[in-house]
Amino acid sequence: MTTREFKLPDPGEGLLEAEIVEWKVAVGDAVKVNDIVVEVETAKSLVELPIPWAGTVTGIHVAVGDEVEVGTVIITIDDGAEGAAPADSMPAAESPAPDTAADGADEEPVKTLVGYGPKASGTTRRARRTPAAPTANAAPAAPTPVGGADAEAGEAPRPSAAETRALAKPPVRKLAKELGIDLGAVPPTGERGIVTRADVESYAAGRANPSAASAVAPPTEACDMPPQKAQLQIARAGYGGARRTSGWAAGDDREVRIPIKGVRKVTAQAMVGSAFTAPHVTEWVQVDVTATMELVARLKADREFKDVKVTPLTILAKAICLAVRRNPGVNATWDEAAQEIVEKHYVNLGIAAATPRGLIVPNVKDADTMTLLELAGAINQLTATAREGRTTPLDQAGGTLTITNVGVFGVDGGTPILNPGEAAILAFGQVRRMPWVVGSGADERIEPRSVTTLALSFDHRLVDGELGSKFLADVAAIMADPTRALIWG
Repeated sequence: MTTREFKLPDPGEGLLEAEIVEWKVAVGDAVKVNDIVVEVETAKSLVELPIPWAGTVTGIHVAVGDEVEVGTVIITIDDGAEGAAPADSMPAAESPAPDTAADGADEEPVKTLVGYGPKASGTTRRARRTPAAPTANAAPAAPTPVGGADAEAGEAPRPSAAETRALAKPPVRKLAKELGIDLGAVPPTGERGIVTRADVESYAAGRANPSAASAVAPPTEACDMPPQKAQLQIARAGYGGARRTSGWAAGDDREVRIPIKGVRKVTAQAMVGSAFTAPHVTEWVQVDVTATMELVARLKADREFKDVKVTPLTILAKAICLAVRRNPGVNATWDEAAQEIVEKHYVNLGIAAATPRGLIVPNVKDADTMTLLELAGAINQLTATAREGRTTPLDQAGGTLTITNVGVFGVDGGTPILNPGEAAILAFGQVRRMPWVVGSGADERIEPRSVTTLALSFDHRLVDGELGSKFLADVAAIMADPTRALIWG
């Protein structure tokens, strides 16, 4: 019998660890070559890892929720071969990388989600604490501790990684983990028995409020945290879940500490670097977009667009691509090493997306070559993938210019920070009805119109005031009168 040890592979982009999200196998299961055995979450994306051998699972050494360093043995396989080959017999080249790029392996490494390359760090994170829970299944081999802090503190052992798991999407699992809730105890209401975010929130609220517990959970369930803290965690877990609009309740903890990790940590580092590297300038303009809103309404009724979601953002994306052709200098990057400005004759249009994992900026590759229908479909796919937490590093790399849609939050405008490596970012404010002066001379009058604010931040090393103003004015002109795209297109 030959036992092979599968170690957490090196992503190759400065990432030193990953979190175990879900085991797809249990001890005793038979696996084939390239079967998916585990899903992990890096600072960039959720990734399914295949096993490079066929055999039987003999041990699972880390639990769901653990943060594991690269090189840690996470699962062992008996391949059934005779002989006493070394346990660690997997060649380094066979180790599958969670964030592997399909092509261009010899090219420049894929950048992080907001444009900068990763910074190496020697910091070792302590393994997450997960609530102990009895299991009827056979326990796998003892987990390999990452930091050893839990053992030193005398905490109860973690639940079995191989136990049967409830059906739920990764963001829902993250929320449950933040609240210390066993998903197996949550009554599912989704299709095919899937536990939804609402199920987890209702369950946690019921545990925090004993009077409602009988309607949500069995009366024997114990609450793992104070009621007020549980409610507060519901509002804050995942940075994208339900939010309380009435403030905190009396008796809440005076302070709540939220770990800076994953996407939020990488984003923070990149934004600080951008803010203190590129000299930012912001200009804004108010635009009457009534004609754009009328166009959107017509496109929604057009059968060619019946399979895609059309919004004002779709028209704005097209307007930006057209304005770049007239003002190519805004679609550039600053090469510090070569002391050159690199003007790009293609547009990889980034769309900032708020997700349960934090802010990410995937981009539509070669958006300037797409028709309006193709662009709408690409944006729909990009945002749907982001919300599911499955945006790949390749999707986030190579952006040239970005839109941040703050209007969906009811905000009129802002001064966005540039994605590192890009020359400009445009903030799209909410569209709202306002009194607006229309006509001229004797025909001048005030009418209710649909109005928005466009704010453009740009790197003043690359874009001067004239270029930035012309670009913003061109975008505004198309949003005010979409037929102008026929002339400039």
